[in-house]
Amino acid sequence: MLVPVSRRWGLAALVVLGAALGTGPALAQVRIDIAGVGGSRVPLAIVDFRDESKSPQPIAAIVRADLERSGQFRSVDAPGGLSETSSPVWPDWRARQADALVAGSVAKLADGRLDIRFKLWDVVKGTELVGQAQAVLPDDARLAAHRIADVIYEKLTGDRGVFATRMAYVTKAGPRYSLVVADADGEGAKVALTSPEPIISPAWAPNGRELAYVSFESRKATVRIQDVQTGERRVLADFKGTNSAPAWSPDGQQLALSLSREGGTQLFVINRDGSGLRRLTQSSAIDTEACYTPDGSKIYFVSDRGGGPQIYRMPAGGGAAERVTFNGNYNISPAISPDGRTMAYITRINGNFRLSVMDLATGQSQQISETKDDESPAFSPNGRLIVYATRAGGKEVLMTTTLDGKIKTPLLVTLAEVREPTWGPFTRP
Repeated sequence: MLVPVSRRWGLAALVVLGAALGTGPALAQVRIDIAGVGGSRVPLAIVDFRDESKSPQPIAAIVRADLERSGQFRSVDAPGGLSETSSPVWPDWRARQADALVAGSVAKLADGRLDIRFKLWDVVKGTELVGQAQAVLPDDARLAAHRIADVIYEKLTGDRGVFATRMAYVTKAGPRYSLVVADADGEGAKVALTSPEPIISPAWAPNGRELAYVSFESRKATVRIQDVQTGERRVLADFKGTNSAPAWSPDGQQLALSLSREGGTQLFVINRDGSGLRRLTQSSAIDTEACYTPDGSKIYFVSDRGGGPQIYRMPAGGGAAERVTFNGNYNISPAISPDGRTMAYITRINGNFRLSVMDLATGQSQQISETKDDESPAFSPNGRLIVYATRAGGKEVLMTTTLDGKIKTPLLVTLAEVREPTWGPFTRP
């Protein structure tokens, strides 16, 4: 039986995860549906941009959805009639209990580009916080909206926004598998690769230009690297046995892999050009699902060396492994936050697969999902959100959540199953 690695962990699953995907159109539109109750969120009013109909994308709506999904803001009803050139009537906006206000406009330039402008005001103080303008091609209107959300988010929180970043994930439509690249809200999806054979374990390179993944197109599991912009591909690992679970080092110069070329499945490291293969683990167990810490000093991985799948860590160059998870007998799919303080992972509880987070300093864990088929968590590049795959309403969906689990946003892909999300870096060529 072919089953997902994060739901039925084992050697066979290392190379057949893609075959467990379902059917349905791969590129259906994604709808945002905020669920859950957050803590203190900034009340933010975003007025529909003046002449927004000149844009092929609803700029203000995209900005609202981005900021709500972050878990840091809640929308305040905002009537129209305001733009970045207006002088807000502060008592009116204070009466609406808005702490911040955004307004803007869209104009079409003679060369066909769109001039998109906005301002952000502090309603409490009655002062302007930031104003910007972008001239973009109509096809880039959605990206322009994400960039506006990033500016607002950073100005109001002090943290860098991630709305202009990208995700990659795998879908299966009928007999064909697709590697899809989309905006961080799941929209603007583009197919990077299609194949009648499974595609699994996508991983973004730190440069934001390349994806490593496992392909079965040669009728065996091989690790390949693809330039997302040009589509150029190359084989990184095609050794005897299985080649799986690629993970980039933070500097992008090496990848950790799970290989069975010498018998059991063990961790190896290889240079990005395919040279310098070196074995990292020397156990008789299955060692897989490696991920680096942000500083590149350690690797977290999954092993059944203790009798069942648990998460371990070791120096990135190899050496003694230390067990990290102790609650329960099934813990897999580690992902480390960009600040190195938190680990997201999947734990099995009474037969249900749930997303949990661990404070790595204290070892304290918290389950943050209520669904039962969670898999493949990945942090946003600012560390404030986690994306994972799960099942909701009878469909396979991607879900984003805040680290406390209070604000969840399903990215619904109509009729399509979707798996193995990976969140790209800030860099977007």
